[in-house]
Amino acid sequence: MSGDWMKAARGAMLWMGIAAAAVVAAGLSGCGGDGGKEQAAGAAQSAPPPEVVAARIERADVPLNLEFMGQTAGSREVEVRARVGGILLRRAYEEGQRVRQGQLMFEIDPAPFDAALDQARGQLGQAEARLNRAKRDMDRMRKLHEGNVVSQKDRDDAESEFDAASAEVVSAQAKVKEARINLGYTRVEAPISGMTSKETRSEGSLLTTTADGSLLTTISKVDPIYVNFSMPGQEVLRLRKLREEGKLSFNGHGDYVARIVLPDGSIYGHDGHINFTDTQVDPQTGVVRVRAEFPNPDGLVLPGQFARIKLLGATFRQVLAVPQGAVLRTQQANLVWVVDEAGEVQPRPVTMGEAVGNDYLIEQGLSGGERVIVEGVIKVRPGITVRAREAAAPVAESAAGAAQ
Repeated sequence: MSGDWMKAARGAMLWMGIAAAAVVAAGLSGCGGDGGKEQAAGAAQSAPPPEVVAARIERADVPLNLEFMGQTAGSREVEVRARVGGILLRRAYEEGQRVRQGQLMFEIDPAPFDAALDQARGQLGQAEARLNRAKRDMDRMRKLHEGNVVSQKDRDDAESEFDAASAEVVSAQAKVKEARINLGYTRVEAPISGMTSKETRSEGSLLTTTADGSLLTTISKVDPIYVNFSMPGQEVLRLRKLREEGKLSFNGHGDYVARIVLPDGSIYGHDGHINFTDTQVDPQTGVVRVRAEFPNPDGLVLPGQFARIKLLGATFRQVLAVPQGAVLRTQQANLVWVVDEAGEVQPRPVTMGEAVGNDYLIEQGLSGGERVIVEGVIKVRPGITVRAREAAAPVAESAAGAAQ
């Protein structure tokens, strides 16, 4: 009951304001005496009705188009580093070009690692020889122990010597394996396929395994390509709420369709989709990080580019939309001017919803089919007759065209 009473009170205040304006206008016109009244009457009869532009408001689907600024990045960014130290002999790829996974990129001097492998093999041979001797001694001691020629301690010592020699062989085998691995690391191969960056060390440089001395170059996987951007936290909350309330629906894939606007203003030829939305708002900036993924088979989009990203596919189903310039804001209510078939103008209080582009969605006050003044609002007042010219295109169609 209180809500109905407040709506009635606001409506009464609105019409009182309009009536007061009319009374003031009438009083001002009466200040001039009878002669002034006659002149005003003659002017009213001779003045043509003002010309305005009106649009017929019909229910239609209104697309919601979002646009943000983002930056491209490779779907994988890998640092190519030296895993062993030594002198860099040569670079085997062309900077800035594509490489395949497993392709040779750099070669480190292998001579010291060849020598280390030979040394490890020699140590393995010595350990195997000791193992063979220990095995013969152990077998001999077992036979002698069976004939009560040697003590139990002598047999146990021989078996312990055999176990130690076996362990030395395992350790020597591991050193050979390590030396072989290090020798293989002298050939630095591409860990992934992608676009290479500039080399950070030239031939003849001494490489180390530290963080500063091991970096050789970077590889970016550009197919697919990522676009990282941010959405205001309040915007994310608003969109989720509209979606949960069923006011916003999606076509096709059931989610946003992402498009890249390249720096020259052209639209990138492949559509993408959102593959990551952060679960928290950055407390310092108040934004939510979002990432979209796009196919990039030709490598047209490079990592590090700034580009605008559009999110399409969201639609307000069967809603009424009016241009923002058609809405008159007052302290009592928001108004639009409705023109009937005879050209008479009357104000209509409306309840506005979301702002979509240059339009407002109307939740209450219009039912569809009304003609609303969209240009020339300042020329009209309640009850006058106007000459209404139809708008070039219906509001809903204009909004739909903006989505393309």
